[in-house]
Amino acid sequence: MDPQPKPRMTVDEFLVWCETAPGRHELVKGEVIAMAPERVRHAEAKLAVVDALRHGLRAAGVPCRAMPDGMTVRIDSHTAFEPDALVYCGPRLDPDAVEVPAPVVVVEVLSPGTRRTDTGIKLAAYVRLPSVAHDLVIDAQERLVLHHRRGAEAIETRIAREGTLRLDPPGFAVAVEDLLPEP
Repeated sequence: MDPQPKPRMTVDEFLVWCETAPGRHELVKGEVIAMAPERVRHAEAKLAVVDALRHGLRAAGVPCRAMPDGMTVRIDSHTAFEPDALVYCGPRLDPDAVEVPAPVVVVEVLSPGTRRTDTGIKLAAYVRLPSVAHDLVIDAQERLVLHHRRGAEAIETRIAREGTLRLDPPGFAVAVEDLLPEP
């Protein structure tokens, strides 16, 4: 006997549902996906990323904001992700907003359970968004950053273990070592 198919949701329905649902979730092609509890390494890496992004934005005087996880990025009407960090530019969002409509930088920190998703369907989805100029994938264990940057005609990828990443647009730089948690 076939199990009943799971009901599919739109992103709008999902965002309403999330307001009362326990835990953290993402929506992929209308299906709710529960996010696993995170490990200390993952939490420390996310904290390092947000700190580095905020410092870089402040130092450059760029009118953008770095946000930690918890904010939703809508990919299409049936898919929405919650990156580990992001940067958006322009006016400050409504304090009650749960969605960032036009992120410029999205960041995913790899964990054992998310490695394939973060470097596969999420990367492909984020680069579909015209606002996303940079997708950073942080590998805290290997101590490297995969920097996917929107070029004039293609997505350009750099694997960085040291040095500085220039995130233009929006116009700031961040040291690779600052994006990684302390060893």
